[in-house]
Amino acid sequence: MKFEFDARKRILQGSGASRRLRRQNRVPAIVYGGSVAPQLIDLDHNEILLNLRKEAFHSSVLTLNIDGRIESVVLRDSQMHPWKPLVLHADFQRVDMTHAIHQRVPLHFINADIAPGVKISGGHVAHVHNDIEVTCLPQDLPAFIEVDLQNLQAGHSIHASELVFPAGVTPVLHGEDYVLVSIPAKKGSDDSDTAEGAATAG
Repeated sequence: MKFEFDARKRILQGSGASRRLRRQNRVPAIVYGGSVAPQLIDLDHNEILLNLRKEAFHSSVLTLNIDGRIESVVLRDSQMHPWKPLVLHADFQRVDMTHAIHQRVPLHFINADIAPGVKISGGHVAHVHNDIEVTCLPQDLPAFIEVDLQNLQAGHSIHASELVFPAGVTPVLHGEDYVLVSIPAKKGSDDSDTAEGAATAG
């Protein structure tokens, strides 16, 4: 999915200037990174609020039109009002299409209903992580990574290294092959008893 939106340069900063922008239905933001100095900008509030509600917006390379100058960016942070549907601020980082970036992308869990640990053993899927950090060239950045649970047994889990990543995309594990999702075995279930019996027989 492609996202393109407009922004205006801004000069004034500080809480007073930000309040005035918000009264005009604008959102103060900043673009930074690369060899160019950070640029203060403001955005249309309703447009950015609508985009922030889309999962892919948080894990895509975005096209930002700043007064006619096109920038390729990724969203790095956004601040929301504690209870109102109000965007207070947004941070964007420039990307170079020839250099790899690090970005968190959402995980989409599929086939949970036919997983043996659920369908046969009556277990429940426990999601440990809902996204994963990857590194890749900006044009290879996936909108999401699928996690297929169709063979997941009770008492077993799926680790980050077991996922299938698109070409050019590598997980960033920081030395830890962590669990993404599991189906905990029920206490005293046949699965644990069977496993124990097999170990004893062996």
